[in-house]
Amino acid sequence: MVQLTIGVVTVPRRGEKRVKIRYLCGMNLTFRKVEDTDLPIIERWLRSERILKWFHDTEDWLSEVRQRGGAFSWIRYFIVAADDQPIGFCLWYDCFDAKEDWYTVERPNEMFSMDYLIGEDDFLGKGYGKAIVATLMKMIYEQQPNASIVVQPEPENLLSCGVLKSNGFVYDGEKKYFVV
Repeated sequence: MVQLTIGVVTVPRRGEKRVKIRYLCGMNLTFRKVEDTDLPIIERWLRSERILKWFHDTEDWLSEVRQRGGAFSWIRYFIVAADDQPIGFCLWYDCFDAKEDWYTVERPNEMFSMDYLIGEDDFLGKGYGKAIVATLMKMIYEQQPNASIVVQPEPENLLSCGVLKSNGFVYDGEKKYFVV
């Protein structure tokens, strides 16, 4: 069991669109479902040199987001805003549905994963990544309290690895991913 201490967290019930947390110097972070009007900003972030280093294949990412109501409806996509300013993009999913080759899962609802990015440079290194990951964890655990969560950033992505460690993830050297 992981205990999250990240301020006041409200997780939406089915049908609701927003998650709000009070965190970091009184700044409000809002997680809302991605809409078509968000595609240009997501594309701008994904094409930035800093993010392209870790989120390869921009067109594949954009294609997935565009198909979020169809082929990729099993992924929960969010825009993260700080005081109503979009600052990042994140998602989480059941690994059973994704069927990726870097983990093994036998049943739905036992293992989840997430991806996250802060698109706005002014919000780097200030704890927002930690808050985003903590909130994604809270969303997953609200749905499946006993699930494991695995994430596989590139080892060179020290910021992402640090964010995961600060949220209680442990690196499994044999499996080459972080797990909590």
